Amino acid sequence: MGCKTLSAHLHGLVVFRGILQDPVVARFGRMLDVASAPAPHAIPFVEAAAEFTAALFEAGADWTAYLLDVILQNENICIRKAASGGAGALPQSCLAAELKFLQALGTTGLDDILKECPPALQAEAAFLPRWQVSTADFAARYAERCALVAKKGYGLFAQYHVFTVEDGALTPVKFPDPQRLSELPGYEKERERILLNTKALLAGLPANNVLLYGDAGTGKSSTVKAVANEFAPEGLRLVEVKKNQLYQLPALMDSLAQNPLKFILFIDDLSFTANDDNFAALKAILEGSVGGRSQNVVVYATSNRRHLIKETLTDRAGDDIHEGDTRQELMSLSARFGLTITFLQPDKARFEGILLELARQYNVQLPSDQLYIKGEAFALRAGGRSPRVAKQFIELCKASVKF
Repeated sequence: MGCKTLSAHLHGLVVFRGILQDPVVARFGRMLDVASAPAPHAIPFVEAAAEFTAALFEAGADWTAYLLDVILQNENICIRKAASGGAGALPQSCLAAELKFLQALGTTGLDDILKECPPALQAEAAFLPRWQVSTADFAARYAERCALVAKKGYGLFAQYHVFTVEDGALTPVKFPDPQRLSELPGYEKERERILLNTKALLAGLPANNVLLYGDAGTGKSSTVKAVANEFAPEGLRLVEVKKNQLYQLPALMDSLAQNPLKFILFIDDLSFTANDDNFAALKAILEGSVGGRSQNVVVYATSNRRHLIKETLTDRAGDDIHEGDTRQELMSLSARFGLTITFLQPDKARFEGILLELARQYNVQLPSDQLYIKGEAFALRAGGRSPRVAKQFIELCKASVKF
């Protein structure tokens, strides 16, 4: 294809129109526009080619590989409908034609563009560095991605697996906590039911909302993050939601309902006051709204309280005529979590086991008897035993910090 044809086809993309927003693809398009002008000048072309090449080199020198990666991550109607029977004959036909064009675009090198330019421009631009092109079957690779969309996802979901909510929209976390399950010794029995529930979610089976409650520092939040990291390759995504954002969840859950991936909505350190408006919002989300719960979304919440509503003796001695009904309402939120897992402060034996395993992971060379004695003393000064305290102690040992 000539520069004019490539430029026209690029600007006329329909299914893959979103890739025009990519900065490298946009710069390639500008370079084609300059090259296909009636009388292209050397300086504008050299500038456009240099801007494209510099942007490409930030990600690698292979233009074919870069463009293919952008295409595979692109969110469009065909990939969104891939898991539910396809987008229809016309969009699929358009998809096939555009993939054929994009393969030709991805194998276009600088010399292919220069040969259509005037000899004077060719001479002026001869010094420009050449980017690499390679061989790839775009149609076959895209078909593979569609077949794996339930695990790989599309758009931002293909690039990231942890998200936060900002103004009702998902924002990716580019550097999530890398916590792994193998790094959390001592609570394997508690995590077993959480893992089974998560596997059920990934398999498309009924899965429960989960409340992880118990003493501070026992690894409740770390467990949820580690589960998300462990099952991200299987199609699991984690969305962290603040308590004051709960009213935004119904719209968010609706937007995720048709997504082929599976989602955990993570609410950390959950508790309410008696008059908190977010209390009713979460009740409706967990169970009780007119909209059915999405089968690909569950809520995992952590709390230091078994009963999530803070209640005082003054509340109980109030003037509520139907005090029993009110107390039942306050307790009903915890009951809406189908699975409740308790994380208690470790006893001496469990704490010593955690210390021993963490010392092995961090390669701390300390006799076990000294490890136990010093670790116990550190825990007493820190306010009590917990996996968090054990990790702090081992990290100080690793750093040779005296305490």
